[in-house]
Amino acid sequence: MSHIPQIKIPATYMRGGTSKGVFFRLEDLPARAQQPGVARDRLLQRVIGSPDPYAKHTDGMGGATSSTSKCVIIAPSSKPDHDVDYLYGQVSIDTDFVDWSGNCGNLSTGAGAFALHAGYVDPARVPENGICAVRIWQANINKTIIAHVPITNGQVQEAGDFELDGVTFPAAEIVLEFIDPADEGEGEGGGAMFPTGNLVDELDVPGVGKLQATMITAGIPTVFVNAQDIGYTGAELQPAINDDKAALAKLEAIRVAGALRMGLIKTPEEALKRQHTPKVAFVAPPQDYLSSGNKQIHAADIDLNARAMSMGKLHHAMMGTASVAIATAAAVPGTLVNLAAGGGQRDAVRFGHPSGTLRVGAAVEWVDGQWTVTKAVMSRSARILMEGWVRVPGDAF
Repeated sequence: MSHIPQIKIPATYMRGGTSKGVFFRLEDLPARAQQPGVARDRLLQRVIGSPDPYAKHTDGMGGATSSTSKCVIIAPSSKPDHDVDYLYGQVSIDTDFVDWSGNCGNLSTGAGAFALHAGYVDPARVPENGICAVRIWQANINKTIIAHVPITNGQVQEAGDFELDGVTFPAAEIVLEFIDPADEGEGEGGGAMFPTGNLVDELDVPGVGKLQATMITAGIPTVFVNAQDIGYTGAELQPAINDDKAALAKLEAIRVAGALRMGLIKTPEEALKRQHTPKVAFVAPPQDYLSSGNKQIHAADIDLNARAMSMGKLHHAMMGTASVAIATAAAVPGTLVNLAAGGGQRDAVRFGHPSGTLRVGAAVEWVDGQWTVTKAVMSRSARILMEGWVRVPGDAF
């Protein structure tokens, strides 16, 4: 029996958008965990309380949902003209892995606020009162995000009247700009925003059949299908999907087929170790529905309905990265997202999700025979929930 005492690691528990996670400064991590690898993964898993076969996270900081099973590491930026490097780990709840393959758009908001709290932003760039543009290098996907964080009396302003559907209380608005959010690296398209070269593909899904799909790599690689084609209205809430094992299996099959077609994986088995990306989402023209918080959503107030899967479950609202994908796809005439919103040119849409609605914008251009996106914009909020130290057993990693 080992009697190694617990170690204390400085940490901040933060909400960003409709997610929350445990934030660390890189230099505060134990030396072994300051580099990517098994030690870092084990540490973050133990902080969150994973892998947990009970899927409850009772013995850790996680909240046993994909939105609350997250860790963030922030460091002074290694890139010129950036303030911080932001690295995000999606910790699997019940299986033994940490997924580093994508960004968390929601926690990008927290990264901006945390950079200021942690003193990483040059004081000369921080106004006494006003908005500070925190320049974030998203190290998972090598992209720039600019968080416009409100400052009052030299401190991050957290209180405010900005309401975000999916978050219980209002807070101060932080505008996020995702710069050049299309993926450059993976997939057969060699960095095309539409890796297959098409705005709409026919995707042959084993056990499901042939489906129309829009596959895009803006914000996060995402596979969009029409709700109607898979037996849904697009107005579903979480229980309709998450309590239905057949539905979950069908949506995972679509995700795997899309991942293969986008060139993100080479064999279906690889999808098990890549749950965070790609996302699968289904869209439909606007219709009335009652949100999970019993708020009446009117079809006249939205451009389309969208529902997305995260880590194998229907998300309670909409992931920030998938919101970038929605904004970008909606701006390109002829995608399934654009058609669900009524077609034509549009630089912003308001979509309905299970918790309410969200407005997102994107600027796209037709360049050298293909669509490119220069930026996507959305508003979120962030708040420190708790700060101090997390403790993990000394032999945990």
